[in-house]
Amino acid sequence: MCFKNLPITFDKAGNARIKRGVRDPYSVTTVRPPVEQTDEDREELIQKLMARNGHIKSLNMDPVTRVAGALAVHVVADLKNHRYLDARSQATLFRGYEVILMGRDPRDAIFISSRACGVCGGVHAHAAAYAIEMAMGIAPPPLGTVVRNMQEAAEMGYDNPLHLYLLAGPDYSEAVMKACNPDLWKKAESWSCPAEKYHGFKKMSDIMTALNPLTGALYGEGLEFTRLSREMFVVLAGKYPHPQTVVPGGVSTTVSLSTLNEYHSRLSKIFDYGRRMITIWDDITEFFFEADERFMQVGARPMNVIDPGYFDDPHAYDATYANCNAWGERRWSTPGVVIDGELVTTRLTDINTGLEEFVEHSYYDDWAGDHYTTDPLGNPISPYHPWNKRTLPKPSGKSWKEKYTWACTPRWDRSVVEAGCYARLQMTALAQKLPANDFIEATGHSLRMHIPKGVGPEFGVEWEVPEVWNALERNRGRAYHYVFSQLVGLANLLEAYKLMKTGETRVAAVSPNDLERHIPDDERRSVGWWGAGRGWLTHHLVMDEGKIVNYQICTPSTINASPRDPFDQPGPYEEAVMNTPIIENTKDTSAFTSIDMLRTIRSFDPCMPCTTHVYTDSGTVVREVNTCSCGADD
Repeated sequence: MCFKNLPITFDKAGNARIKRGVRDPYSVTTVRPPVEQTDEDREELIQKLMARNGHIKSLNMDPVTRVAGALAVHVVADLKNHRYLDARSQATLFRGYEVILMGRDPRDAIFISSRACGVCGGVHAHAAAYAIEMAMGIAPPPLGTVVRNMQEAAEMGYDNPLHLYLLAGPDYSEAVMKACNPDLWKKAESWSCPAEKYHGFKKMSDIMTALNPLTGALYGEGLEFTRLSREMFVVLAGKYPHPQTVVPGGVSTTVSLSTLNEYHSRLSKIFDYGRRMITIWDDITEFFFEADERFMQVGARPMNVIDPGYFDDPHAYDATYANCNAWGERRWSTPGVVIDGELVTTRLTDINTGLEEFVEHSYYDDWAGDHYTTDPLGNPISPYHPWNKRTLPKPSGKSWKEKYTWACTPRWDRSVVEAGCYARLQMTALAQKLPANDFIEATGHSLRMHIPKGVGPEFGVEWEVPEVWNALERNRGRAYHYVFSQLVGLANLLEAYKLMKTGETRVAAVSPNDLERHIPDDERRSVGWWGAGRGWLTHHLVMDEGKIVNYQICTPSTINASPRDPFDQPGPYEEAVMNTPIIENTKDTSAFTSIDMLRTIRSFDPCMPCTTHVYTDSGTVVREVNTCSCGADD
């Protein structure tokens, strides 16, 4: 049984069914998960504390801009007791890609949905292609799937260093540490790095100096290696972002041995850098945990994560929903859901069955009815499932008790789950379903990775599933995911050479001229299960008479930035902030930067922040943070 809240059971064949005798099984008033504290209880506590404690402050971060829309965060902080009492995550911009896609040729989804993000410029194109080819009933030839995997390995090679060195890394830089955590900076000056022989930094303070925005060596290296990975993507796809060569049934790129060699020449430069990245973030994480154990709680939340898997087996993937559990479990990154640290399923149909999206606290109208009660295999789905959801924008005033964000509220089995590229590592480690290969081994509690020889010697690393996801473990997980994804890219490159050697050179199921006749006239439902640099990505598609009649995109930021659900459960950002201790010195509220909250939010991989406004009831502190240094250089 993988469902604890929804009244779903399974027969002997593994088919999901609603439990007998349950009336209105998807009611939000009767089918409720256990909640420790309701919003009403939380507000009552805040009011009591405010009545006797003048150190209760309201703080607003607005905007904290992400690539796919603006993000604002409102918190109530108890500066005397160094804790956050409440948090609200607000997506402040409506973009409407789902509305734009209505009534269009399904092939348009690849090019339109790709614009949903400029950083993740290829993943939406791929997710759309997966959804469309499932609806059309066409599957890529093996080399087409391999080329897609190589493209996405390159995209992860771009995205992970971008986060670690340009977005999150500066929060741990010399400039920020001296301004916000001067006591820790003094410890860093005397803390010897255990991995000095691998990354070259003698003291932790040396790493922090190298993390300084714009001037730091690691900041500059991050820019250089993001460029290298973008070049790898362009070699295969022609352009980045927003590739034009991802098509239903494969890719339209002309792939030759020369193409593969160009990709290979760039990939071979990455592994020495990957080893350095891992050892740097291992040392950063261990320093902070050793210097102040409260950092283990910065950004901490329950071990509830979700991922649909990534990187397909070219000999298993057939683009059908009927066989999705079989080909899904043969992905390099295993699909799965972890609840309270336990892997409860690796089946894509279970993941799809338990998925719901709510809009009680979002600027949307509820949709009427439940058009679909089951998936194409007969498994029950909720009226709140993406195939039933309609995007009906309804802007209104901001109210914490009512609506306050443009983000929806995705939940799985009515539990709050987190998305992240590190979730891929966890699912894959726990499931032990990796394809046979020479580079990565899943042990049930870790991933062992063999980094091939570059300028430096061969090198083995092991990523252990952490006891809790917190800000530093998320960052460390991304460093390991960087190497994991590049090893997947290498394995697929070798498979591409093998396929070409045996004469399997087709990269698309049908030619572009023949694609139109494969568009069905009857109603079809499908889903593109894929991933992004921040984790989970799905595109749910309904088409009829050759046109899109419903399209729903669920991104990792939709999951992580989600507001309260109908059960008063906060979203992952909100929950992580409320679990975060305030380590920064709070004696002078006018100098309060809220760095602990910033580290928490950015650990989920936010995009380029611009101007942060922090309100502490003592005035508004405005910081220009185009370099992510929280104004520390003012």
